[in-house]
Amino acid sequence: MSLKQRIEADIKQAMLAKEKGRLQALRSIKSLILLAETEKGGGEGLTPDTELKLLTKAAKQRRESAEVYAKQGRADLEEIELAELAVIEEYLPKQLDEGDLRARLLEIIQRVGATGPSDLGKVMGVASRELAGQADGRAISSAVGALLNNTDF
Repeated sequence: MSLKQRIEADIKQAMLAKEKGRLQALRSIKSLILLAETEKGGGEGLTPDTELKLLTKAAKQRRESAEVYAKQGRADLEEIELAELAVIEEYLPKQLDEGDLRARLLEIIQRVGATGPSDLGKVMGVASRELAGQADGRAISSAVGALLNNTDF
């Protein structure tokens, strides 16, 4: 079942259960999918990789918006963003914890033969591809930098 089909089924369930917040988040995800499909010329569905990128981008936007609202003291808007983020995260792969992230990055560093901070780009290219959707880009970047500088993160 494609992401679009899952979202459509979940929209129906949310409508029947009268879950307004969840329904709003699901409709925004569906909107992103429809926009992405029309950008490519339509006809075919999106690849799982493209779907993952869409969801990751949407989650990042919600996270950043929630941070801004928190700084501005707008708890009402922050709560809405965090609720939508929770719905989006249901469709993303499980996020790696710090220990798992460190282990995966150490394996990648060893595989590409990185020896120091000058190899950051080489490691980030592989890590970003392999860990897409499993960890935030900022977390990956800071962890790689710390590991290549032989410091803890």
